[in-house]
Amino acid sequence: MVRESFSHVTHWVFDLDNTLYPPQARLFDQIEVRMTQYVMDALGVPRGEADRLRHHYWQLYGTTLAGLMHEHDVDPAPYLTHVHDISLDHLERDDELARAISALPGRKIVYTNGCAPYAERVVAARGLSGLFDAVYGVEHAGFLPKPRRAAFEAVFARDGVPAARAAMFEDDARNLAAPHDMGMRTVHVAPERHAARHIHHHTDDLPGFLKRLT
Repeated sequence: MVRESFSHVTHWVFDLDNTLYPPQARLFDQIEVRMTQYVMDALGVPRGEADRLRHHYWQLYGTTLAGLMHEHDVDPAPYLTHVHDISLDHLERDDELARAISALPGRKIVYTNGCAPYAERVVAARGLSGLFDAVYGVEHAGFLPKPRRAAFEAVFARDGVPAARAAMFEDDARNLAAPHDMGMRTVHVAPERHAARHIHHHTDDLPGFLKRLT
């Protein structure tokens, strides 16, 4: 049973984007536009090249920001402020998800490759404020992004997350490889199933899945 495979879990780690809200909200459409504009302005390249670099850096380094920092020494703070200055007006409260998260026993945190202030805004817009013990962004990992194991280790050390008694919920399948190898229970939250040894469970209905655990 699914519930039994989580009986040891005392720490619950949730990604933010496309995990704590559905992909249909398409927040990343707004973020990608602002990322492309930032790359254009910072590097002085046209839009097509900026889009190519943005995707290339995401694939190679885990985030566009990591590529910009590594290859162009871009200051991360202004970048994070700029790209996450988006509208959340169309995000809806999810009382069912709130109840399901609240019912989980133990410590609950959010860990995103975005910045923590943006994460706090999204959490509030979804009606999830007060349910998490901490919210961590890429800045708390020294701007190292998921999927790098060192990023997870930095955040988990900061929070005191015991990997052997923790579960990770994430929409990006590659970001579950390091948690799996660290001993965590892994859950891929996405519309389509991705078969990989580092994914223990899959769901396209996070509230429904969490209710099965309690």
